[in-house]
Parts: sequence; structure tokens; C-alpha cells
Amino acid sequence: MSPIERTVFMKGAQIGGTECGNNWIGYIIHQAPGPMMAVQPTVEMAKRNSKQRVDPLIEESEVLRKLVHDPRSRDSGNTVLAKEFPGGVLVMTGANSAGGLRSMAARYLFLDEIDGSPGDVDGEGDPINLALARTRTFARRKVFLVSTPKITGMSRIEAAYEESDKRQFVLPCPVCREFQVLKFPQLRWPKGEPEKAAYVCEHCGQEIHNHQKQWMLPRGQWRATGKGDGKTAGFHLSSLYSPVGWFSWGDAAKQFVQAQKNQSLLQVFVNTVLGETWTLLGEAPEWQKLYDRREQYKIGLVPRGGIFITAGADVQKDRIEVEVVAWGRGKESWSIDYRVFEGDTARTEVWQKLTALLNETFTTTTGMDLPIIQMAVDSGYAANEVYEWARRQGNRVLVVKGDSRTPAILGAASPIDVGPMGVKLRRGVKVWPVNSGMAKEELYRWLRLDRPTDEDLEKGIPHPPGYCHLPRYSEEYFKQITAEQLVAKLVKGYRKLEWQKMRERNEALDCRVYARAAAARVGIDRFQEKHWRAVTERMGIPMQSRPPTPTQPPPAAPTKAPAAVPRRGRRVIGRFGR
Repeated sequence: MSPIERTVFMKGAQIGGTECGNNWIGYIIHQAPGPMMAVQPTVEMAKRNSKQRVDPLIEESEVLRKLVHDPRSRDSGNTVLAKEFPGGVLVMTGANSAGGLRSMAARYLFLDEIDGSPGDVDGEGDPINLALARTRTFARRKVFLVSTPKITGMSRIEAAYEESDKRQFVLPCPVCREFQVLKFPQLRWPKGEPEKAAYVCEHCGQEIHNHQKQWMLPRGQWRATGKGDGKTAGFHLSSLYSPVGWFSWGDAAKQFVQAQKNQSLLQVFVNTVLGETWTLLGEAPEWQKLYDRREQYKIGLVPRGGIFITAGADVQKDRIEVEVVAWGRGKESWSIDYRVFEGDTARTEVWQKLTALLNETFTTTTGMDLPIIQMAVDSGYAANEVYEWARRQGNRVLVVKGDSRTPAILGAASPIDVGPMGVKLRRGVKVWPVNSGMAKEELYRWLRLDRPTDEDLEKGIPHPPGYCHLPRYSEEYFKQITAEQLVAKLVKGYRKLEWQKMRERNEALDCRVYARAAAARVGIDRFQEKHWRAVTERMGIPMQSRPPTPTQPPPAAPTKAPAAVPRRGRRVIGRFGR
């Protein structure tokens, strides 16, 4: 009697999606008989599923065995692709058979692995739409769609899930009892030992081991995250939820490590482990559109909504380029300033200019002065000079280096300073790996977000999460921040996706990536609304409402902001102009 007509299950591997459908088949035969169609991607797969799963289901259940006759008896109505029972019939077919899809009207429809079905069947169009058409004569129809997703923009299961109420399964931590959606970036393991992967609770930071899922899973809750159309219930599960004894967290970590060695396996990992779609290419947004939507706020001033400030610095032979970025709820960001410090980076003068910037404060629209809470400096060039400067600045400076193997935008730090006999110095410089590709993909998604209309803004509708506000920089900045795109290359016989420069200069893009890594170090990826409130209260910033954002404890706000240094004569005018 439920108003729900469609149930959508977008999943990773080893979760039991097909088994859910087969159990539903048993329920229909026993409790709610009627005409039912079960569709696999191909007829061959339908036959295999019938012999290996449906037949044992009927044979091993006494009540079903009485309702579906023995296939060996004459006129039993029990064949490989058809099972008759009192009040109904089950027909199994493949999405590659137009005749099979047209064979009957069905009140119940089970569509398995719909992203693996062909795009067109016998010239008659999309097979999933053909199958759905068979249910139109029934007012109380029920449809169950199951699949591992494939390509973004082409995924049928993703499109159906987006129309649903988008339910996520949250599990309690065995230590703190706080609920959370399992996310792959929270998996951690010792270097070179992915089989020892453990899950780090995003609330209390304690390690959770794979066997503890046995306690967590029965206590989980489905929580809707969207409104949907009122007729579609959607469920998403990654393989991280796979029961104990099936696919373990160690298995997930090993697949990820293998995918880093062979990029052609990365799509398989994203689809089958994370249960998410794979984006084929990362095309850069058009720089002209970004240039045309520049905003009027004053460079150097933190607009309303900015709560804390980070910076990213890119070191070249003859200069250091730095972007200063303010961050707010929902990872909304404002580029506050862009500096180019000219000078030989082997000499101290240019580093003194960087120190002066680190010690600057930036005024908010309410008159407060905010410091740079974290600055990330790339060590890919002039590493020794970067290390030497970072040692003198304390923990507000993050030395970073690109590493595509890192499972998150910012990975775990490694000490690089060594003392006598090769002993690592406890308080030496640490280098933090940054997955630049992941940060660029995220940034390009954000740059494509549409600005709310003036009418929406007047109604108090906020900018979408991740929206990037950019001031009136020159054209050069916008050309640099869109200077790369993800392209496919054939490397040693396999397809590999790489970020490739489309123009010579890309320092602005790198600086933004490093400022984003600094924000990750502050904890922006794990902030909850209560943490944003704590930060704003500590810094004395007026509260502003915004939908809650994903989660972790806030950084400790500085007890004392660095003294403001007079700006006159300090600002270096870079190539982007003012």
C-alpha cells in the first residue's frame, strides 16, 4: 500500500543487490502473486541467475517448492526463463532481447545491473525504458532497480537515484556511538600494508577495525538526504558496508593501492568499491566566463561569510606566488589577494616578503582583523630553502608536495629532517602529500557552479556549497587557474588519465590547490555546523545561517592574532594587477 513505486539501489560490489531482488521474487510468489519480470543485462546472464540463484531459492524453501512445480514434471510451467505459480508468473529475460522485453505486461519489475545493459536493443531504443513501459497498465506497480554505477552523465542508476529521497546508511561508532556515513578517506593503513586498514571515526578519531562491523551494521539507520519525487525511494551503499567475511576494509585498501599503480583500474575502484560514477574527462571551465562574473569586493578585504583564512604558495626560481583565500560554511571561498614576490628564491630577501605576508591580518566587513591560520608552501622546487624557511615559522606553515597516490586531498605527513646516524628529528620539518589531481577536479566542479540570481540572493538563498568568489583580477589569473585539464593517454598499453597543461603558466591553479590543502589541514572537510559555530564565536564573527556541512572538530582558533603590520609599501603588485 506504500505510495513508493520505484526502489533504487546504487551500490558497490559484494553488497547483495541481486540477492535483494531474488528475495523479492520469493516474496511475490508467496505473499503477493502477480505477473513479474526480472531483467538481467543479457539473456545468458538471466539463464545463469535462474539456474544458480532462483532455482536454489525455490528448491530450498518448502513454501515456494509447493507453489512452483517441479521442472521435471510434464506441463509444470517451470522452465529456465519462466516460473508459473498460483496467481502469477515470473518471466526472466535479458536487456539485449527486444522480444523478451515485449513478451508481457508486468505489475512487478526487477531490473538488475542496469548500467551494464546496452544503450539500444534491436533498434528499438533504451531497453530499460522498454521494460518500464510494460508496467504502465498497473496502477499499483512496483519497480526495483539495482546497479553498480558506471560513467557520470551516462549512468541510469545515478539518474534514478537523483530523483529519489537519496537515503544513506549511517552506522554508530563502537567507541563514541556517534553516527556517520562510511567514507573511504577515513580508511587508514600503515605504509605498504593496506591489508591492515582500519577506519578512523570522524567524530572521536578512534580506530575501528573490520570485525567491528558485525556490531555496527545491525545498529545502522537509513537517513534520507533529499526530498525526491515522492514515488522513488533511493538507497546507496559502498562496499565499505560489506558484511564481515565478505569484502573487507583491507580488500578496499589493496584495490586502491593497485589502482594507483595502474590508473586503468581506478574507474573499477570508484565504481565497484565506492559505488560512485566515474567522470571520464576533467575539462577546464572557460576562463572568459569566470572573468566576466568577477565580483566587486575590495581586494584584501574579507567579505561577509569568510570565517578563516588560508594561503597557498608556489615557489619558482625567480619568484614566489601566493594566493590568500577565505573559507566559509559549505566550503564557500573568496580569493582575498594574490601576491607575486619577485626575487631569486636562493636569497633571503624574497623569503622575508613571504614572512611579512604570513604575519599580515586581513580586515573583515565588520572591522575585525583575521590572520592567515595556515599557509601551505610547495617544496617541489628549492626544497632546502622551503624547509629552512618553514622551520622558522612554526606550525602555521605546511610544507607540501604533490603525490597522486594520496587517498585524500591532504595525506599524512612524513618527517624529512634527519640528525646523526640517520635518526629522524622529532621536531624537524614534515612534508604533507597533496593529491593535486583530486583538488583540481574538485575546484573545476566548484568553478562551474552557477551563481544565484539577484532575486534569489535578495530572498536570502545562499550560494551553492563550494562556490568560488573571485575579485577583479586581470585576465592572466583566470587563464592560469583554468590552465589544465584531464586527458586520456595510452601508457604501456593501458589507458591513463593525466592532468596536462593547456598553456605554459599555471601558478594560480597550483596556489589555489595549496590553499585548499591548507584548509583541509584546518579541518574543513570534517566540520559540522556546531564546529563552524565554535569557530565564529571564538573569532567574534557575527553568526550567519547556512545548511550544515560535512564534518570534524574545528581547529583551535589562535589565542592571539599576529600583530597587524602597516600595509603601506608592503603589498607587492603582481602580474594580475589591481
